[in-house]
Amino acid sequence: MPKITNMVQSQVIASIKKEKDIEKAIKAEADITFLLTGNLINTKDYIDRLRHAGKKVFVHIDFIEGISNTPSAIQYIAQKWRPTGIITTKSNLIKYANEEGLLTIQRIFLIDHSGMKKGIDIAHKCKPHAIEVLPGLMPNIIDNLTKQTRLPIIAGGLISNKNEILQGLRAGALAISTGDPKLWNLGL
Repeated sequence: MPKITNMVQSQVIASIKKEKDIEKAIKAEADITFLLTGNLINTKDYIDRLRHAGKKVFVHIDFIEGISNTPSAIQYIAQKWRPTGIITTKSNLIKYANEEGLLTIQRIFLIDHSGMKKGIDIAHKCKPHAIEVLPGLMPNIIDNLTKQTRLPIIAGGLISNKNEILQGLRAGALAISTGDPKLWNLGL
């Protein structure tokens, strides 16, 4: 299985929140996409369109309408939709997805120091391939996280300009996910 660190070419990840932005992501420099929209009926089509354009697709399964939190749902996603991987806040789904051969990203919301410690502990137990931390506007926290874990860090949330992306990258993030299509073509 490829490592996430080896597949990141553009350090900006297209975080697709609306169907209308899929075409923008297809045309963007960003080679990795986070799909945060869809349902049981249309998500496979979205994944196929993005993959056909050469994009690596991570489905944020917490946002896909109609998906349950069960091993069979993960098995279905792996076998029928065939994304590159999944993103979720649920550690049990990380375990199931790892067993199905999907790359996994554990999304963690950082609200205080105890939340950060708990998030790292959970990630070390469920063994995702990377951690996405939100909000992404925290260079000092990103630096601290990279010292606490060997897992690649992806920062996202509230990213609104190139300078914020550069701050996150300088702090040690592998990549920055953003839902703003204007930031998907920065040549980073």
